[in-house]
Amino acid sequence: MATEIRVPTLGESVTEATIAKWMKNEGDAVNVDEPLVELETDKVSVEVPAPAAGVLASISANEGDTVEVDALLGAIEAAGASAEAKTEPASKKTESKPAAASGGGEEIEVRVPASGESVTEADIGEWLKKEGDAVELDEPIVSLETDKAAMDVPAPAGGVIKKIIAAEGDTVEVGSLIAIIEAGASANGVASSSEIGDANRPSPRAAAAAGHDVSASNDKPLSPAPRRVVAERGLDATAIQGSGKGGRVTKGDALAAQSTPAQQTRAPSAPRDLGEREERVKMSRLRQTIARRLKEAQDSAAMLTTFNDVDMTAVMELRNQYKDLFDKKHGIKLGFMSFFVKACVHALKEVPDVNAEIDGTDIIYKNHYDIGVAVGTEKGLVVPIIRDADLKSMAEIELEIADYGRKARSGDLKLEDMQGGTFTISNGGVYGSLLSTPILNQPQSGILGMHRIEQRPIARNGEVIIRPMMYLAMSYDHRIVDGKGAVTFLVRVKENLEDPQRLLLDL
Repeated sequence: MATEIRVPTLGESVTEATIAKWMKNEGDAVNVDEPLVELETDKVSVEVPAPAAGVLASISANEGDTVEVDALLGAIEAAGASAEAKTEPASKKTESKPAAASGGGEEIEVRVPASGESVTEADIGEWLKKEGDAVELDEPIVSLETDKAAMDVPAPAGGVIKKIIAAEGDTVEVGSLIAIIEAGASANGVASSSEIGDANRPSPRAAAAAGHDVSASNDKPLSPAPRRVVAERGLDATAIQGSGKGGRVTKGDALAAQSTPAQQTRAPSAPRDLGEREERVKMSRLRQTIARRLKEAQDSAAMLTTFNDVDMTAVMELRNQYKDLFDKKHGIKLGFMSFFVKACVHALKEVPDVNAEIDGTDIIYKNHYDIGVAVGTEKGLVVPIIRDADLKSMAEIELEIADYGRKARSGDLKLEDMQGGTFTISNGGVYGSLLSTPILNQPQSGILGMHRIEQRPIARNGEVIIRPMMYLAMSYDHRIVDGKGAVTFLVRVKENLEDPQRLLLDL
């Protein structure tokens, strides 16, 4: 029986696509999840994977054709149904048919899992196990980085890592074979040698600089970034408390540890080797995506920024008055961000253009208020979404922001956590920024930049007084938001923060 290949759902408001390229011909053998055809929409290019293994029996839409969502693209016959199937490349054969286990146990393949719509490949970030190590069912064995987030791949069975196919830093497609587990085997039954080496062993240069082994601390494997900091700073890896997932040491943990007196155990170093002054490191998938999206925003939007400042006296006094009671009742500290989220939602209702987006020649006005809150992580900036922020209390907003922060630091954010926002708030003030011009998070039309609070002199009623002031920056897409609307929005945010009772009275 043939398995149909159809155009997948391509995202909100996208109803059709163009056939860009077929990667297989009729009669070719295909593996499940192997990319078959590339589609192009007005927003993104996507690859359609094979829904089943077998032979590509027919192609129903040709390159250059425009097809609607769910349209038939072709059909796959079960393996053996066509005697004319073409021979696969040697690399594909090796992946789909690993050698038999020497120990006699069943070989279980570890493959790159699907990680969300439009995500077709990932980078091997870190192997948490090496060849010859025993693993339990569902135990994390490797960390992958996609252009959206990082994730751990669990062991599909208990046994021993017999072979690691892909090394750290390799780019692998969804469905690719990356390791083989010999089910039921013991750690002593499989040799630990590997053609790609120990995935957790530091480079000779880093090990020599550190003077000791930094591959792990208290059985917590170090990923390349913290390992490099430990080696360069001469830190004691076993004394660093890890804050990452499963107690893993992050780069931030290692950087923080270098300023602790107890960590300064480095012996006098040899004269500096001036022969290697630079280091080339491949950008992570997440960093590549951040770079691409920011450049796309600058290239496609008519971006403009307007500024104002806000007296934070009222918000700070309100926090000081109720912070203990708030914490006691809700189990979370009252921060500034919930005030800004509520102030922005109130302003968005008055200036709906800022909460809209452009789609071709149409404007889509959003009747919901899903506010993105930018969170900085070791691997880059991510923007999880506070959905229906207008319906949530300040306590619910603070709890959700805190939960997203924990997920971001541990790499547990999911793709759906960061999709569908209507407006974004970015707080550069936590890093000490005085003023900035934030870049739009497309396809949104507005983003608010917060900055540090500092005591500044201002004139009030003919007198100079000192007040805690914050500069606000509002970047917007001038194609949809006029200057009057942007200024009005920012003034409303300022008024709501300087007199928070306006939010209660809906003024």
